[in-house]
Amino acid sequence: MSKETKERNVELIEKSKEVVRDAFEKYDPAKCAITWTGGKDSTTNLWIIRQVCIEENIGLPQVITIDEGDAFPEITDFLVTISKKWHIDLKWLCNFDMLKSCQSHLGNDIQVKDLDERNQAELKRIEFNLKSFPFEAESYAGNHLMKTVVLNKFIEESNTELLFMALRRDEQAARKEDEYFTHHEAGHLMPEHTRVSPILHFTERDIWDNTHLHNLPYCPLYKIGYRSLGARTSSNPGEVGVPAWEQDIENVPERAGRRQDKEKAMERLRKLGYM
Repeated sequence: MSKETKERNVELIEKSKEVVRDAFEKYDPAKCAITWTGGKDSTTNLWIIRQVCIEENIGLPQVITIDEGDAFPEITDFLVTISKKWHIDLKWLCNFDMLKSCQSHLGNDIQVKDLDERNQAELKRIEFNLKSFPFEAESYAGNHLMKTVVLNKFIEESNTELLFMALRRDEQAARKEDEYFTHHEAGHLMPEHTRVSPILHFTERDIWDNTHLHNLPYCPLYKIGYRSLGARTSSNPGEVGVPAWEQDIENVPERAGRRQDKEKAMERLRKLGYM
């Protein structure tokens, strides 16, 4: 790795640490939470926050992951393994009412009338008027109920004031204007909280340079060609058999292998509280 790359890495990490330290000056770490998907970005984000906690003698905030009901087993295994290695008490979040309604089986129809009051209210909030819909984690309704609703309920029930997110400006068009700190006012079914994105300034290439430079763990799916990991049934590798970091990162969209109707709806989903 070149000297320039190593110097850039030092600058990127220090900037991220400044953002994390600023967050801990403004918010009680006990009222913060870290989102972790098991992907390369959120693992880098978690690693940087852990470094600051160690350096500043601060207890690591609660770490959460959301089970959308369509996860790669490789990601689940990775989360379990690294949680043990890094001594993290990982909290698994899931919309169990949704899974109960479809017998935890992808493609099964969910009858809206069978859902609990909160889920029915959330469907009304997104103006979903059908009586039933097939269970798909990445559909507009499925994504909202399985991820956004679960996250908002966690914030409400745990009285979390700040969420650490692993967003990058270059990852998705809807995120290119993001700021490090974003305050979300309370609204209908939406709790007040602040979100902070310490690695916002990293690029995909920067993430992989950092991963290899510091020997960070990563899900094995990246080694066989996946560049962006979403739901198991709607994520595809870029170049099959070519590790993510060896692909044409600079010219081929990172999320090209993800379900595109969700990508197009990203702005709408984020207004509802999506990551």
